[in-house]
Amino acid sequence: MPKSTGFWTIGGGSILVFISLMLLAGASSDRSEQNLFAAAVCTFSVGILTIALGIYLKARVYGQPIAAPEQARGKGGCERCEMEPPVIHCRVHHLHLCGSCLADHYDFRSCAYVPSTRKPTAKAAKAAAKSMAAKAR
Repeated sequence: MPKSTGFWTIGGGSILVFISLMLLAGASSDRSEQNLFAAAVCTFSVGILTIALGIYLKARVYGQPIAAPEQARGKGGCERCEMEPPVIHCRVHHLHLCGSCLADHYDFRSCAYVPSTRKPTAKAAKAAAKSMAAKAR
């Protein structure tokens, strides 16, 4: 839906309200025409509803969320193996890595590493506990 739809709807409603005020002025001058008063009231209510619809349409168009960037594949875990919690973040490649994946990725000439601020999820913590238990056997 184009952004101008709400603008035109508000404009149309304003015109209806203006017409209703003119009808109301005509109905107040002539007491014999009660139908003109009813038409003015109905036109006023339709105009106000049209303005409200235009405001709603504008809110819907401008209130749409901006597409969020894709979530990391690991969802809290290492972005390569998705098994262990991350300990380091490669700022060049934008990867959160665990200790074992860091050994494969490590390149001191091109990569810049900082400690990972990502907290492990319950799923990643459970997977890490399973892998540690398997290594202990």
